[in-house]
Amino acid sequence: MEATKLNRLNYMWINGEKVEGNETMDVINPATGKVIGIVPRATKEQTLWALQSAESAFKGWAKLPAESRAAYLMQWADSLLLHQKKLAEIIVEEQGKPINEALGEIFGSALIIRWYAEEGKRAYGEILPASNIDQKLMVMKQPVGVVGLITPTNMPAGTVIRKTAAALAAGCTFVLKPAPETPRTSVALIQYLMETGIPAGVANLVIGDEDVVGKVLIEDARVRKISFTGSTAVGKQIMQEAASTMKRLSLELGGNCPAIVFPDADVDKAVEAIFNNKFENSGQVCNGINRIYVHESIEAEFSEKFTEKVNQLKVGNGFDPDVQIGPLVAKSYLDKVERLVEDAHASGAKVLAGGRRLTEGDFSEGNFYAPTVLTNLTEEMSIIKEEIFGPVAPILTFENELEVVAKSNDTSYGLAAYFFSQDISRIYRLIDGLEAGGIGVNGTSLAYVQSPFGGVKESGIGKEGGHHGLTEYLELKYVALSY
Repeated sequence: MEATKLNRLNYMWINGEKVEGNETMDVINPATGKVIGIVPRATKEQTLWALQSAESAFKGWAKLPAESRAAYLMQWADSLLLHQKKLAEIIVEEQGKPINEALGEIFGSALIIRWYAEEGKRAYGEILPASNIDQKLMVMKQPVGVVGLITPTNMPAGTVIRKTAAALAAGCTFVLKPAPETPRTSVALIQYLMETGIPAGVANLVIGDEDVVGKVLIEDARVRKISFTGSTAVGKQIMQEAASTMKRLSLELGGNCPAIVFPDADVDKAVEAIFNNKFENSGQVCNGINRIYVHESIEAEFSEKFTEKVNQLKVGNGFDPDVQIGPLVAKSYLDKVERLVEDAHASGAKVLAGGRRLTEGDFSEGNFYAPTVLTNLTEEMSIIKEEIFGPVAPILTFENELEVVAKSNDTSYGLAAYFFSQDISRIYRLIDGLEAGGIGVNGTSLAYVQSPFGGVKESGIGKEGGHHGLTEYLELKYVALSY
Protein backbone atom coordinates (compact mmCIF):
# COMPACT_ATOMS: atom_id res chain seq x y z
CA MET A 1 0.00 0.00 0.00
CA GLU A 2 1.27 3.47 -0.86
CA ALA A 3 1.86 6.02 1.88
CA THR A 4 -0.19 8.58 -0.07
CA LYS A 5 -3.23 6.34 0.26
CA LEU A 6 -2.58 5.69 3.91
CA ASN A 7 -2.37 9.41 4.62
CA ARG A 8 -6.07 9.66 3.86
CA LEU A 9 -6.57 8.60 7.47
CA ASN A 10 -5.08 11.90 8.67
CA TYR A 11 -8.06 13.16 10.65
CA MET A 12 -9.99 12.79 13.90
CA TRP A 13 -13.73 12.54 14.47
CA ILE A 14 -15.47 15.24 16.51
CA ASN A 15 -19.24 15.81 16.51
CA GLY A 16 -19.63 13.72 13.38
CA GLU A 17 -17.03 15.73 11.45
CA LYS A 18 -13.58 14.92 10.11
CA VAL A 19 -11.18 17.22 11.92
CA GLU A 20 -7.55 17.88 11.04
CA GLY A 21 -4.97 19.65 13.19
CA ASN A 22 -2.24 22.24 12.94
CA GLU A 23 0.09 19.94 14.87
CA THR A 24 0.73 16.44 13.60
CA MET A 25 2.38 13.14 14.57
CA ASP A 26 4.14 10.61 12.37
CA VAL A 27 2.95 7.01 12.36
CA ILE A 28 5.82 4.55 11.91
CA ASN A 29 5.78 1.06 10.43
CA PRO A 30 7.61 -1.03 13.07
CA ALA A 31 8.78 -3.50 10.43
CA THR A 32 10.52 -0.93 8.23
CA GLY A 33 11.03 2.15 10.39
CA LYS A 34 9.37 4.24 7.66
CA VAL A 35 6.67 6.89 8.09
CA ILE A 36 3.40 5.49 6.77
CA GLY A 37 1.03 8.22 7.82
CA ILE A 38 0.61 11.59 9.47
CA VAL A 39 -2.20 12.15 11.97
CA PRO A 40 -3.34 15.21 13.92
CA ARG A 41 -2.06 15.95 17.41
CA ALA A 42 -5.13 17.27 19.20
CA THR A 43 -5.08 20.43 21.25
CA LYS A 44 -6.81 20.93 24.58
CA GLU A 45 -9.48 22.98 22.80
CA GLN A 46 -10.23 20.18 20.33
CA THR A 47 -10.47 17.67 23.16
CA LEU A 48 -12.91 19.92 25.01
CA TRP A 49 -14.94 20.26 21.80
CA ALA A 50 -15.15 16.48 21.54
CA LEU A 51 -16.20 16.24 25.16
CA GLN A 52 -18.88 18.93 24.73
CA SER A 53 -20.18 17.09 21.66
CA ALA A 54 -20.43 13.83 23.59
CA GLU A 55 -22.24 15.58 26.44
CA SER A 56 -24.72 17.23 24.08
CA ALA A 57 -25.47 13.96 22.33
CA PHE A 58 -25.82 11.87 25.48
CA LYS A 59 -29.47 12.45 26.44
CA GLY A 60 -30.75 11.69 22.96
CA TRP A 61 -28.64 8.56 22.60
CA ALA A 62 -29.51 7.29 26.07
CA LYS A 63 -33.24 7.69 25.41
CA LEU A 64 -33.15 5.62 22.22
CA PRO A 65 -34.63 2.15 22.63
CA ALA A 66 -31.91 -0.48 22.98
CA GLU A 67 -33.15 -2.07 19.76
CA SER A 68 -32.48 1.19 17.88
CA ARG A 69 -28.96 1.42 19.24
CA ALA A 70 -28.46 -2.23 18.30
CA ALA A 71 -29.34 -1.47 14.68
CA TYR A 72 -26.42 0.96 14.40
CA LEU A 73 -24.10 -1.58 15.99
CA MET A 74 -25.18 -4.40 13.69
CA GLN A 75 -24.60 -2.22 10.64
CA TRP A 76 -21.17 -1.29 12.01
CA ALA A 77 -20.24 -4.96 12.46
CA ASP A 78 -21.31 -5.72 8.90
CA SER A 79 -19.08 -2.92 7.59
CA LEU A 80 -16.07 -4.28 9.47
CA LEU A 81 -16.53 -7.68 7.87
CA LEU A 82 -17.08 -6.14 4.45
CA HIS A 83 -13.79 -4.23 4.79
CA GLN A 84 -11.96 -6.87 6.83
CA LYS A 85 -8.93 -7.08 4.53
CA LYS A 86 -8.45 -3.31 4.32
CA LEU A 87 -8.67 -2.90 8.09
CA ALA A 88 -6.29 -5.81 8.67
CA GLU A 89 -3.73 -4.22 6.34
CA ILE A 90 -3.88 -0.99 8.34
CA ILE A 91 -3.17 -2.98 11.53
CA VAL A 92 -0.19 -4.74 9.95
CA GLU A 93 1.23 -1.45 8.68
CA GLU A 94 1.13 0.39 12.00
CA GLN A 95 1.22 -2.40 14.58
CA GLY A 96 3.27 -5.08 12.83
CA LYS A 97 1.38 -8.29 13.62
CA PRO A 98 1.08 -10.99 10.91
CA ILE A 99 -1.74 -10.47 8.44
CA ASN A 100 -3.59 -13.63 9.49
CA GLU A 101 -3.67 -12.43 13.11
CA ALA A 102 -4.88 -9.01 11.96
CA LEU A 103 -7.67 -10.58 9.92
CA GLY A 104 -8.67 -12.56 12.99
CA GLU A 105 -8.68 -9.42 15.11
CA ILE A 106 -11.14 -7.70 12.77
CA PHE A 107 -13.36 -10.78 12.60
CA GLY A 108 -13.34 -11.03 16.39
CA SER A 109 -14.14 -7.31 16.67
CA ALA A 110 -17.25 -7.78 14.55
CA LEU A 111 -18.35 -10.63 16.82
CA ILE A 112 -17.93 -8.38 19.87
CA ILE A 113 -20.05 -5.64 18.31
CA ARG A 114 -22.81 -8.11 17.47
CA TRP A 115 -22.70 -9.54 20.99
CA TYR A 116 -23.19 -6.12 22.59
CA ALA A 117 -25.88 -5.16 20.08
CA GLU A 118 -27.91 -8.05 21.49
CA GLU A 119 -26.76 -7.77 25.10
CA GLY A 120 -27.81 -4.11 25.27
CA LYS A 121 -31.41 -5.30 24.90
CA ARG A 122 -31.03 -7.31 28.09
CA ALA A 123 -30.01 -4.65 30.60
CA TYR A 124 -32.86 -5.72 32.83
CA GLY A 125 -33.94 -3.97 36.00
CA GLU A 126 -35.56 -5.53 39.07
CA ILE A 127 -38.79 -5.38 41.04
CA LEU A 128 -38.02 -5.99 44.73
CA PRO A 129 -40.51 -7.32 47.31
CA ALA A 130 -42.05 -4.30 49.04
CA SER A 131 -41.88 -3.79 52.81
CA ASN A 132 -45.11 -1.78 53.07
CA ILE A 133 -48.63 -1.86 51.70
CA ASP A 134 -49.18 0.28 48.60
CA GLN A 135 -45.49 0.34 47.73
CA LYS A 136 -43.26 -0.70 44.83
CA LEU A 137 -39.48 -1.06 45.06
CA MET A 138 -37.62 -0.95 41.77
CA VAL A 139 -34.04 -1.03 40.54
CA MET A 140 -33.38 0.54 37.16
CA LYS A 141 -30.22 0.46 35.04
CA GLN A 142 -29.20 3.63 33.27
CA PRO A 143 -26.11 4.58 31.22
CA VAL A 144 -23.26 6.15 33.18
CA GLY A 145 -22.96 9.14 30.84
CA VAL A 146 -20.03 10.40 28.80
CA VAL A 147 -17.08 8.01 28.96
CA GLY A 148 -13.41 8.46 28.14
CA LEU A 149 -11.79 5.45 26.47
CA ILE A 150 -7.99 5.09 26.35
CA THR A 151 -6.59 2.14 24.38
CA PRO A 152 -3.16 0.51 23.87
CA THR A 153 -0.99 -0.48 20.91
CA ASN A 154 -1.12 -4.26 20.96
CA MET A 155 -4.74 -4.83 19.86
CA PRO A 156 -5.59 -1.59 18.03
CA ALA A 157 -8.99 -2.88 16.87
CA GLY A 158 -9.93 -5.41 19.54
CA THR A 159 -9.47 -3.19 22.59
CA VAL A 160 -11.15 -0.24 20.88
CA ILE A 161 -14.17 -2.36 19.97
CA ARG A 162 -14.51 -4.01 23.40
CA LYS A 163 -14.84 -0.56 24.95
CA THR A 164 -16.83 1.33 22.30
CA ALA A 165 -19.36 -1.42 21.59
CA ALA A 166 -20.19 -1.93 25.26
CA ALA A 167 -20.44 1.82 25.87
CA LEU A 168 -22.75 2.40 22.90
CA ALA A 169 -24.96 -0.59 23.73
CA ALA A 170 -25.39 0.71 27.29
CA GLY A 171 -26.45 4.14 26.01
CA CYS A 172 -23.23 6.03 26.72
CA THR A 173 -21.47 8.47 24.42
CA PHE A 174 -17.70 8.48 24.24
CA VAL A 175 -14.44 10.24 23.51
CA LEU A 176 -11.82 7.73 22.36
CA LYS A 177 -8.07 8.30 22.67
CA PRO A 178 -6.14 5.56 20.83
CA ALA A 179 -2.46 4.80 21.37
CA PRO A 180 -0.30 7.28 19.41
CA GLU A 181 1.59 4.42 17.74
CA THR A 182 -1.58 2.86 16.25
CA PRO A 183 -4.18 5.61 15.70
CA ARG A 184 -5.12 4.96 12.06
CA THR A 185 -6.92 1.72 12.88
CA SER A 186 -9.24 3.70 15.15
CA VAL A 187 -9.76 6.38 12.49
CA ALA A 188 -10.92 3.74 10.03
CA LEU A 189 -13.09 1.92 12.59
CA ILE A 190 -14.89 5.11 13.59
CA GLN A 191 -15.32 6.09 9.94
CA TYR A 192 -17.36 2.93 9.36
CA LEU A 193 -19.36 3.70 12.49
CA MET A 194 -20.11 7.19 11.14
CA GLU A 195 -21.30 5.69 7.87
CA THR A 196 -24.13 3.99 9.78
CA GLY A 197 -25.67 7.43 10.31
CA ILE A 198 -25.14 7.36 14.07
CA PRO A 199 -26.09 10.76 15.58
CA ALA A 200 -23.35 13.39 15.63
CA GLY A 201 -21.45 13.59 18.91
CA VAL A 202 -22.21 10.06 20.08
CA ALA A 203 -18.77 8.80 19.00
CA ASN A 204 -15.70 11.03 19.06
CA LEU A 205 -12.07 10.18 18.31
CA VAL A 206 -9.24 12.44 19.48
CA ILE A 207 -5.59 11.60 18.77
CA GLY A 208 -2.90 13.10 20.93
CA ASP A 209 -0.65 13.13 23.95
CA GLU A 210 -1.53 11.79 27.37
CA ASP A 211 -0.69 15.07 29.07
CA VAL A 212 -3.15 16.93 26.82
CA VAL A 213 -5.98 14.63 25.70
CA GLY A 214 -5.71 12.20 28.60
CA LYS A 215 -5.52 15.02 31.13
CA VAL A 216 -8.76 16.55 29.92
CA LEU A 217 -10.63 13.24 29.96
CA ILE A 218 -9.41 12.31 33.43
CA GLU A 219 -9.90 15.71 35.09
CA ASP A 220 -13.14 16.99 33.52
CA ALA A 221 -16.20 16.24 35.66
CA ARG A 222 -18.40 15.77 32.58
CA VAL A 223 -16.60 12.49 31.92
CA ARG A 224 -18.33 10.07 34.27
CA LYS A 225 -16.17 7.03 33.57
CA ILE A 226 -12.68 6.20 32.29
CA SER A 227 -11.88 2.84 30.71
CA PHE A 228 -8.13 2.36 30.28
CA THR A 229 -6.02 -0.52 29.03
CA GLY A 230 -2.29 -0.19 29.51
CA SER A 231 0.48 -0.33 32.07
CA THR A 232 -0.06 -0.60 35.81
CA ALA A 233 2.04 2.51 36.41
CA VAL A 234 -0.22 4.64 34.21
CA GLY A 235 -3.32 2.98 35.63
CA LYS A 236 -2.30 4.01 39.14
CA GLN A 237 -1.76 7.58 37.99
CA ILE A 238 -5.21 7.65 36.34
CA MET A 239 -6.78 6.27 39.51
CA GLN A 240 -5.23 9.03 41.61
CA GLU A 241 -6.18 11.82 39.22
CA ALA A 242 -9.72 10.54 38.64
CA ALA A 243 -10.39 10.58 42.39
CA SER A 244 -10.96 14.34 42.30
CA THR A 245 -14.20 13.85 40.38
CA MET A 246 -15.06 10.34 41.70
CA LYS A 247 -15.15 8.82 38.23
CA ARG A 248 -16.10 5.22 37.59
CA LEU A 249 -13.02 3.29 36.46
CA SER A 250 -12.26 0.19 34.46
CA LEU A 251 -8.53 -0.49 34.44
CA GLU A 252 -7.12 -3.45 32.50
CA LEU A 253 -3.44 -3.33 33.41
CA GLY A 254 -0.23 -5.36 33.32
CA GLY A 255 0.31 -9.04 33.88
CA ASN A 256 2.93 -11.59 34.82
CA CYS A 257 0.97 -14.68 33.87
CA PRO A 258 2.26 -18.13 34.85
CA ALA A 259 1.68 -21.42 33.06
CA ILE A 260 2.20 -24.60 35.10
CA VAL A 261 2.74 -28.07 33.63
CA PHE A 262 2.26 -30.89 36.15
CA PRO A 263 3.80 -34.35 35.68
CA ASP A 264 0.43 -35.92 34.89
CA ALA A 265 -0.27 -33.42 32.08
CA ASP A 266 -0.49 -34.25 28.40
CA VAL A 267 2.91 -32.77 27.50
CA ASP A 268 2.22 -32.42 23.78
CA LYS A 269 -1.04 -30.62 24.45
CA ALA A 270 0.68 -28.31 26.95
CA VAL A 271 3.51 -27.53 24.54
CA GLU A 272 1.07 -26.64 21.76
CA ALA A 273 -1.21 -24.49 23.92
CA ILE A 274 1.60 -22.59 25.68
CA PHE A 275 3.41 -22.05 22.38
CA ASN A 276 0.30 -20.59 20.73
CA ASN A 277 -0.33 -18.25 23.65
CA LYS A 278 3.26 -17.15 24.19
CA PHE A 279 4.03 -16.14 20.61
CA GLU A 280 0.71 -14.59 19.60
CA ASN A 281 1.31 -11.03 18.43
CA SER A 282 5.06 -11.50 19.09
CA GLY A 283 4.33 -11.91 22.78
CA GLN A 284 2.57 -8.53 23.01
CA VAL A 285 -0.59 -9.77 24.74
CA CYS A 286 -1.52 -8.66 28.24
CA ASN A 287 -2.73 -12.11 29.27
CA GLY A 288 0.17 -13.76 27.46
CA ILE A 289 2.27 -16.25 29.40
CA ASN A 290 5.28 -14.67 31.09
CA ARG A 291 6.63 -17.61 33.13
CA ILE A 292 6.47 -21.33 32.34
CA TYR A 293 6.78 -23.68 35.32
CA VAL A 294 7.41 -27.30 34.32
CA HIS A 295 7.73 -30.15 36.81
CA GLU A 296 11.34 -31.26 37.06
CA SER A 297 10.50 -34.82 35.97
CA ILE A 298 9.27 -33.67 32.52
CA GLU A 299 11.25 -30.45 32.01
CA ALA A 300 13.72 -31.99 29.54
CA GLU A 301 10.95 -33.44 27.37
CA PHE A 302 8.90 -30.24 27.48
CA SER A 303 11.86 -27.95 26.72
CA GLU A 304 13.03 -30.06 23.79
CA LYS A 305 9.60 -30.18 22.15
CA PHE A 306 8.88 -26.53 22.87
CA THR A 307 12.23 -25.32 21.54
CA GLU A 308 11.80 -27.37 18.38
CA LYS A 309 8.56 -25.52 17.61
CA VAL A 310 10.09 -22.13 18.42
CA ASN A 311 12.99 -22.76 16.05
CA GLN A 312 10.51 -23.27 13.22
CA LEU A 313 8.87 -19.85 13.62
CA LYS A 314 9.28 -17.49 10.68
CA VAL A 315 10.03 -13.87 11.56
CA GLY A 316 9.41 -10.99 9.18
CA ASN A 317 7.08 -8.35 7.79
CA GLY A 318 3.50 -9.18 8.67
CA PHE A 319 2.34 -8.83 5.06
CA ASP A 320 4.12 -12.10 4.24
CA PRO A 321 1.37 -14.73 4.79
CA ASP A 322 3.98 -17.25 5.99
CA VAL A 323 5.30 -14.96 8.76
CA GLN A 324 4.31 -15.91 12.30
CA ILE A 325 6.33 -13.35 14.27
CA GLY A 326 6.32 -9.68 13.34
CA PRO A 327 8.16 -6.75 14.91
CA LEU A 328 7.52 -5.29 18.32
CA VAL A 329 5.34 -2.24 17.94
CA ALA A 330 7.82 0.27 19.43
CA LYS A 331 11.57 0.50 19.88
CA SER A 332 11.08 0.96 23.62
CA TYR A 333 9.46 -2.50 23.77
CA LEU A 334 12.41 -3.97 21.86
CA ASP A 335 14.92 -2.30 24.17
CA LYS A 336 13.17 -3.71 27.23
CA VAL A 337 13.09 -7.26 25.87
CA GLU A 338 16.76 -7.05 24.98
CA ARG A 339 17.65 -5.76 28.45
CA LEU A 340 15.70 -8.50 30.23
CA VAL A 341 17.27 -11.30 28.20
CA GLU A 342 20.80 -9.92 28.51
CA ASP A 343 20.41 -9.51 32.27
CA ALA A 344 19.14 -13.08 32.61
CA HIS A 345 21.94 -14.46 30.45
CA ALA A 346 24.55 -12.57 32.44
CA SER A 347 23.11 -14.13 35.63
CA GLY A 348 23.40 -17.68 34.32
CA ALA A 349 20.34 -18.28 32.16
CA LYS A 350 20.78 -20.71 29.28
CA VAL A 351 19.56 -19.70 25.82
CA LEU A 352 17.94 -22.63 23.96
CA ALA A 353 16.68 -20.51 21.06
CA GLY A 354 17.00 -16.92 19.88
CA GLY A 355 18.26 -14.55 22.53
CA ARG A 356 19.10 -11.62 20.28
CA ARG A 357 17.82 -8.63 18.40
CA LEU A 358 17.56 -9.21 14.64
CA THR A 359 19.38 -6.57 12.60
CA GLU A 360 20.51 -8.19 9.36
CA GLY A 361 19.02 -7.59 5.91
CA ASP A 362 15.28 -6.95 5.94
CA PHE A 363 15.40 -6.71 9.74
CA SER A 364 17.82 -3.78 9.80
CA GLU A 365 15.29 -0.96 10.20
CA GLY A 366 12.59 -2.77 12.17
CA ASN A 367 11.93 -3.72 15.80
CA PHE A 368 12.58 -7.45 15.46
CA TYR A 369 13.61 -9.85 18.21
CA ALA A 370 14.27 -13.54 17.65
CA PRO A 371 11.77 -15.93 19.27
CA THR A 372 13.58 -16.99 22.43
CA VAL A 373 13.55 -19.83 24.94
CA LEU A 374 15.45 -19.53 28.24
CA THR A 375 16.15 -22.08 30.98
CA ASN A 376 18.27 -22.24 34.13
CA LEU A 377 16.43 -19.26 35.56
CA THR A 378 15.79 -18.08 39.12
CA GLU A 379 12.89 -16.21 40.69
CA GLU A 380 15.13 -13.23 41.46
CA MET A 381 15.81 -12.42 37.80
CA SER A 382 14.10 -9.34 36.35
CA ILE A 383 12.72 -11.37 33.46
CA ILE A 384 10.67 -13.40 35.95
CA LYS A 385 9.49 -10.40 37.96
CA GLU A 386 8.67 -7.99 35.11
CA GLU A 387 6.18 -8.23 32.27
CA ILE A 388 8.22 -9.15 29.18
CA PHE A 389 5.73 -8.19 26.45
CA GLY A 390 7.84 -9.83 23.78
CA PRO A 391 8.63 -13.21 22.12
CA VAL A 392 10.58 -14.67 25.03
CA ALA A 393 9.62 -17.87 26.88
CA PRO A 394 11.34 -18.44 30.27
CA ILE A 395 11.11 -22.05 31.50
CA LEU A 396 11.55 -22.82 35.21
CA THR A 397 11.21 -26.06 37.15
CA PHE A 398 9.35 -26.97 40.34
CA GLU A 399 9.13 -29.95 42.69
CA ASN A 400 5.61 -29.85 44.16
CA GLU A 401 2.22 -28.21 43.98
CA LEU A 402 2.47 -25.99 47.05
CA GLU A 403 5.80 -24.61 45.87
CA VAL A 404 4.63 -23.74 42.37
CA VAL A 405 1.37 -22.14 43.53
CA ALA A 406 3.33 -19.94 45.94
CA LYS A 407 5.75 -18.93 43.20
CA SER A 408 2.92 -18.24 40.75
CA ASN A 409 1.21 -15.95 43.26
CA ASP A 410 4.43 -14.19 44.28
CA THR A 411 3.78 -11.15 42.11
CA SER A 412 1.86 -7.91 42.38
CA TYR A 413 -0.02 -8.87 39.21
CA GLY A 414 -3.02 -11.16 38.87
CA LEU A 415 -4.40 -11.02 35.34
CA ALA A 416 -4.38 -14.65 34.20
CA ALA A 417 -2.89 -18.05 35.01
CA TYR A 418 -2.81 -21.36 33.18
CA PHE A 419 -2.11 -24.91 34.23
CA PHE A 420 -2.14 -28.44 32.83
CA SER A 421 -3.15 -31.49 34.86
CA GLN A 422 -5.47 -34.50 34.66
CA ASP A 423 -5.94 -34.72 38.45
CA ILE A 424 -9.44 -33.42 39.19
CA SER A 425 -8.67 -32.73 42.85
CA ARG A 426 -5.61 -30.71 41.89
CA ILE A 427 -7.60 -28.83 39.28
CA TYR A 428 -10.08 -27.59 41.88
CA ARG A 429 -7.31 -26.77 44.37
CA LEU A 430 -5.55 -24.59 41.81
CA ILE A 431 -8.73 -22.91 40.65
CA ASP A 432 -9.20 -21.84 44.27
CA GLY A 433 -5.54 -21.17 45.01
CA LEU A 434 -4.23 -19.20 42.02
CA GLU A 435 -4.60 -15.43 42.38
CA ALA A 436 -5.76 -14.40 38.92
CA GLY A 437 -8.80 -12.85 37.29
CA GLY A 438 -8.87 -15.57 34.61
CA ILE A 439 -7.67 -19.17 34.71
CA GLY A 440 -7.14 -21.55 31.82
CA VAL A 441 -7.18 -25.27 32.66
CA ASN A 442 -5.57 -27.54 30.04
CA GLY A 443 -5.76 -24.66 27.59
CA THR A 444 -4.56 -21.07 27.18
CA SER A 445 -7.40 -19.26 25.41
CA LEU A 446 -9.53 -16.94 27.54
CA ALA A 447 -10.90 -14.45 25.02
CA TYR A 448 -14.56 -15.17 24.28
CA VAL A 449 -17.26 -12.57 23.67
CA GLN A 450 -19.51 -13.99 26.38
CA SER A 451 -16.86 -14.14 29.11
CA PRO A 452 -15.56 -11.46 31.51
CA PHE A 453 -11.93 -10.38 31.23
CA GLY A 454 -9.93 -8.51 33.84
CA GLY A 455 -7.46 -8.97 36.66
CA VAL A 456 -7.02 -8.81 40.41
CA LYS A 457 -4.36 -7.16 42.54
CA GLU A 458 -2.36 -4.64 40.46
CA SER A 459 -3.64 -6.05 37.18
CA GLY A 460 -6.64 -3.77 37.41
CA ILE A 461 -10.25 -3.30 38.40
CA GLY A 462 -13.44 -3.95 36.48
CA LYS A 463 -14.21 -6.35 33.65
CA GLU A 464 -14.57 -6.25 29.89
CA GLY A 465 -16.52 -8.78 27.89
CA GLY A 466 -19.87 -10.51 28.32
CA HIS A 467 -22.74 -9.01 30.27
CA HIS A 468 -20.23 -8.03 32.95
CA GLY A 469 -18.64 -5.63 30.46
CA LEU A 470 -21.98 -4.00 29.75
CA THR A 471 -22.63 -3.53 33.48
CA GLU A 472 -19.43 -1.46 33.73
CA TYR A 473 -21.21 1.27 31.71
CA LEU A 474 -24.47 1.19 33.68
CA GLU A 475 -25.54 2.83 36.94
CA LEU A 476 -28.15 1.40 39.29
CA LYS A 477 -31.02 3.69 40.25
CA TYR A 478 -33.18 2.53 43.13
CA VAL A 479 -36.79 3.78 43.35
CA ALA A 480 -39.15 3.44 46.35
CA LEU A 481 -42.64 4.27 45.09
CA SER A 482 -45.55 4.71 47.50
CA TYR A 483 -49.12 5.16 46.32
